[in-house]
Amino acid sequence: MNLSFDNTEIAFKGKSNSELNRAYYLFKLIGNPFLVKVGDVMTNLAIGAGIPIGWAIKGNIFKQFCGGETISECARATKILDAGGIGTILDYSVEGKESEADFDATKEETLRTIRTAHNNVHIPFCVFKVTGVARFSLLEKVNDGIPLSDAEVEEWQRVRTRVDEICALAHDTGTPVFIDAEDSWIQNAIDGLTNEMMEKYNRDEFIVYNTIQLYRHDRLDFLKKSHQTARQLGYKSAFKLVRGAYMEKERARALEKGYQDPIQPNKEASDRDFDLALEYCVEHIEDIAICCGSHNEASSSKLARLLDEKGIARNDRRVYFAQLFGMSDHISFNLAHEGYNVAKYVPYGPIKEVIPYLIRRAKENTSVKGQTGRELSLIIKERERRKKA
Repeated sequence: MNLSFDNTEIAFKGKSNSELNRAYYLFKLIGNPFLVKVGDVMTNLAIGAGIPIGWAIKGNIFKQFCGGETISECARATKILDAGGIGTILDYSVEGKESEADFDATKEETLRTIRTAHNNVHIPFCVFKVTGVARFSLLEKVNDGIPLSDAEVEEWQRVRTRVDEICALAHDTGTPVFIDAEDSWIQNAIDGLTNEMMEKYNRDEFIVYNTIQLYRHDRLDFLKKSHQTARQLGYKSAFKLVRGAYMEKERARALEKGYQDPIQPNKEASDRDFDLALEYCVEHIEDIAICCGSHNEASSSKLARLLDEKGIARNDRRVYFAQLFGMSDHISFNLAHEGYNVAKYVPYGPIKEVIPYLIRRAKENTSVKGQTGRELSLIIKERERRKKA
């Protein structure tokens, strides 16, 4: 196998010169931690003061990392991905809601993504966060086993019903759905719901996927135990493997509360467990489906190599690679060019509502060592190639 992620002509084929230039200046900006921090503060102040700022971000950071404000507006992004042989994962990225009406609205929007994906080969998965349909503090109580009041018992049942409605439609339409991982202090509650849905809907197909954050030191063991439980109970396991996105917050809370830090001691340990998880899943591919949600070139190469070594077809529907829209196009498009299954998370939603997501993306690019530098180096390489061409 001669897989390379350095072919920028393939990686940026769908980008015009102006779009490539916009990406260049944007990654230059978010590569500066000071500017990202100032931008975060200024954005939150503007939102708090009721100042409309959508116009200021729609043509740059929003366009780079989001497909649009509605499902229909994502069609342009989807078309570009289609042309590169890459699927779209519609991700309604509204965060931080707390009312029952908002939870019901998010559920309905998630159902719309599933209906849109039904019989559409270009949309292989859908996705949602449990915090999109449940109150965070309620999840904390369930997570910690704290007795619920009568009203909270009813509220929790409504949460379970929302999650079940989403997974039921996914099952009925044959559209796999990812349930995203979140903060460690609510993850047990999310895992409980997810396992309940997997047991119910993964009897014959890989429909419900749990998300495993391998930057936690306990999750490789959790993945193996989850698989063994599924085997004992007679349903199929499906996992989306990621490293994780909440490291600073996790460590700060562990220090404040005085409990063991759930995060790996270093990046090397996280990389080791991620790759071991890939190996485990491929070894048990007869009853495991996986999505490698990674922006890491080494791990992406490892999974590609494992498939070829084990004689597993590159387009086997049980194995997918995934990256975020607007990031790591060199991985996504080069993998797809070589015949592997690839999809991109395409976040969407009203600009004001997805600002928390955009801020997190900017911070993540700043904090992940080498991420922004790698993006910039490839963009520069492609700009130079086009000038010479």
